[in-house]
Amino acid sequence: MPPFDARVEELGLTLHGPHPPHDPLEAVVVHGGLARTSGQLPRIAGRLTCTGRLGEDVTVEEGAEAAEVCALNALAVLKAALGTLDRIERVLHVTGYVACAPGFDAQPAVVDGASRLLHAVFGDRGRHTRSAVGVAALPRGGAVEIEVTVAVEAAAG
Repeated sequence: MPPFDARVEELGLTLHGPHPPHDPLEAVVVHGGLARTSGQLPRIAGRLTCTGRLGEDVTVEEGAEAAEVCALNALAVLKAALGTLDRIERVLHVTGYVACAPGFDAQPAVVDGASRLLHAVFGDRGRHTRSAVGVAALPRGGAVEIEVTVAVEAAAG
């Protein structure tokens, strides 16, 4: 597997962030060999790319694309915190929140966008456990929010 920073470029992906959260929150907390991101919305250049609720005004395909953007934003904040994605040993867990209408039950298909992206970048090290949760609303009207937890190697030096 090539180095992960290079793999992002090889796949033609763009890390759109980092988009730091408001004070006093951290975009990433690194502790005891783990790094966990704050929730990442589908933002490019600071603008939400997918708002609304699944099952009302957002399709599953649009939601999956938004989840992919969220995962790219998670990688952007991880890279900013760690200095390189190459310090990531393994993606451990993804939590996906999907703003959805009552009765909508395809949250896993939406969050698959993030899971597929992480697997594409990290290969088998990108396989992870996951929760896909439907909620009534997300911050700023976002349709999807993704959190990522990874195992990290110690910094050199």
